[in-house]
Amino acid sequence: MIGEMDVDSLVEYFRGKSILITGSTGFLGKVLVEKILRVQPDVKKLFLLIRASDVESAMLRIQNEIIGREIFQVLKEKHGVGFHNFMKEKIFPLVGDIMHEDFGLDTANLREVSKEIDIIVNGAATTKFSERYDVAFYVNVLGAKHVGAFTRKCTKLMMLLHVSTAYVVGEQEGLIAEKPFFMGETLRVGTHLDIESELNLIKETRRELRDDGSTEKDEMKVMKKLGLKRARNFGWSNTYVFTKAMGEMMMGLLRAEFPVVIIRPSIITSTLKEPLPGWMEGIRTVDAVIMGYAKQTLPFFLGSLDSILDMIPGDMVVNAMMAVMAAHSDDQQGHIIYNVTSSLSNPAPSALVIDSMHRYFFENLPCKGNGERVWLNKMRIFSTLTHLRLYMAIKYKLPLEMLRLVSIALCGIFSERYNELSRKYRFVMRMIELYAPYSLFKGCFEDTNLAKLRMTMNRDDQINNGAYYFDFDPKSINWIDYFYGVHIPGVLKYCI
Repeated sequence: MIGEMDVDSLVEYFRGKSILITGSTGFLGKVLVEKILRVQPDVKKLFLLIRASDVESAMLRIQNEIIGREIFQVLKEKHGVGFHNFMKEKIFPLVGDIMHEDFGLDTANLREVSKEIDIIVNGAATTKFSERYDVAFYVNVLGAKHVGAFTRKCTKLMMLLHVSTAYVVGEQEGLIAEKPFFMGETLRVGTHLDIESELNLIKETRRELRDDGSTEKDEMKVMKKLGLKRARNFGWSNTYVFTKAMGEMMMGLLRAEFPVVIIRPSIITSTLKEPLPGWMEGIRTVDAVIMGYAKQTLPFFLGSLDSILDMIPGDMVVNAMMAVMAAHSDDQQGHIIYNVTSSLSNPAPSALVIDSMHRYFFENLPCKGNGERVWLNKMRIFSTLTHLRLYMAIKYKLPLEMLRLVSIALCGIFSERYNELSRKYRFVMRMIELYAPYSLFKGCFEDTNLAKLRMTMNRDDQINNGAYYFDFDPKSINWIDYFYGVHIPGVLKYCI
């Protein structure tokens, strides 16, 4: 049972805690590390699992990829000349890899760290939709297994928080419940998933490729195709959500004396307010549309204008994560799922995003290298994949075929140009197929557990507490203001 909690008690909870964070070099990981250090400087230790050859290299990665980024500017200003000393006192690199048992830590290091950790946040993941199957499996599935095994060695562990994605549920319609996956469960009737068999398939495929003398490039192509094939065989749209679902199944095997909480954010977008509005790293689903439009390389949008794009700002996700940690530590509730989503409580229709984008670039025309302003054409809207495929065939595939025939007739004079354009066409079509399940998604995510958690916190306290801000209520987002004034400028500033 979750008791009442105010912001002060939430912040106080992190005092003296030691937290292991995997995936700290990712976007969400950086936001989490910064927020904890900013609101609770008396946190004891943040152990960051870092892939590196030694501690010195790990510290260099932390400096360059985490605390050296713009998001830590507010914290730097707060601590002034003492910033780096503060970081050395709080951040402890663990040289290891989630893909290995015990993260590859030596016995002495493992024994020392396992005695200290109060909370584990597993945010490590590869999020590419068409990642190599072996890479996605080792990180998203075996990584979750190794985290679970590591928890059994932690003598004072209070909870495990695992970051998944709302889209593990597949292409569903209607209201989608916060329901866990059970081992072997699939999204396609008549199929059964055996994770050990999938691992053996990966190993056998790699062995065959190497016995045949395949190049690294050939191996990559085969492993990418294998991932998509296996995902679609069991009802998932891509390798990413398929392996994340298997990762959740691994978490479900834990029978521990501490709660295991899985959060499922939807499309994570730039920070709404903290510590810098609009800060982001990496390109997510909706950002690819904005960047493609800004560069005029994407002349169309796939999706009905009244369809809902489920998005949630990164700082709201982190606020929810920290509230969940404070609420569930030592509560003995077992496993619980939190959808950190917006489609039920504050839906954002595609039309709102597209209109905001058109208006922003109409009022803020981009410039060429010579300073000349560029007028951008409005996007074509396609409500079905069939209509878009037909458009692409007529607009691009047919002229490509004509170019190929002309090149053959002229002894291959245009073959290089044809190959280049053909590669671009295939790339765009792959992107369309991969992003279609998100832009055409017709489901609505239930967020009952997060709503219950919000009810334990005073609404005014969440937003108006002078020193801290822990709002994770999507209803407080004005989507038009956010996209026009925060997110699109953030994409242009930090991604382009």
